[in-house]
Amino acid sequence: MLVLGIGGGGDVVGALAVARLCESLGTPFVLGGVAWERIPIDPHPGPRTVAEIRGGRPLGDAAVLAGPDTGTPEGVSFAEAGMAAHLGTETVLVDVSGGTAGAAAGIATAVGQLDCDLLVCVDVGGDVLARGGEPGLASPLCDAVMVAAALRVAGWVKPLLAVIGPGCDGELTAAEVLERVARLARAGAWLGAWGLTPQVADELDAATTLVPTEASLQVVRCARGEVGDAYIRGGRRRVELGPLGALAFVFDPVAAPSETLPLAHAVTAAESIEEGRAALAARGIYTEL
Repeated sequence: MLVLGIGGGGDVVGALAVARLCESLGTPFVLGGVAWERIPIDPHPGPRTVAEIRGGRPLGDAAVLAGPDTGTPEGVSFAEAGMAAHLGTETVLVDVSGGTAGAAAGIATAVGQLDCDLLVCVDVGGDVLARGGEPGLASPLCDAVMVAAALRVAGWVKPLLAVIGPGCDGELTAAEVLERVARLARAGAWLGAWGLTPQVADELDAATTLVPTEASLQVVRCARGEVGDAYIRGGRRRVELGPLGALAFVFDPVAAPSETLPLAHAVTAAESIEEGRAALAARGIYTEL
């Protein structure tokens, strides 16, 4: 099973929680994410091509196996490198610069070479379920492209979509995420939910010493019983701490009607990340690029 944090950066930490759930059910996993770091980490934020990744082992033209020393030409470590150090095993980095088509090629090669028969795409916070008009929405592009890519490879590997920590990235509110979950449930695409155990919360906390992340850390705080408001992104984003933030919701994206994942379907034909950005811009949706 390949478990990918699909929002770039620290989403790979939240993805580890879902991977541990699957492992507890008897399914071994390979963990990974997207070659895309945020501006507080990378002076050149955004998608990185395979050609820009140093210290990794190529998996075809659009993915890399990352070790603890994998980084950018400027020496910035990818979040997946920190996770490789934490786990003591290589992780996967997907190159999304080629848009949905490129990301799908990277995923297909990775699952083929790593002998994975299940793909789990994990978003921390829930902005992957956005419609586009939410006041707090700030970074929908990477998530949308990765879900579109997962749908594109559904003929080769079964995809699942998981949202962990509703509202914990400070974009969609928890109430907005739950409304989207309810719509997916009515469509027959919601498969279930799971809460972080104390042991997994402790592991995620330990992983954040190697992988800088704010959103995934809020999931840990929720799992430990904190309640009330927390502020991230330099105080610009409010997170509602509470038990809800320690839950992961799992969906079947193939069964989800297009109107429940509108941003992913908007970028389905994108053959570059710029085409994906333009597709969302045409709908009046600003992105992280």
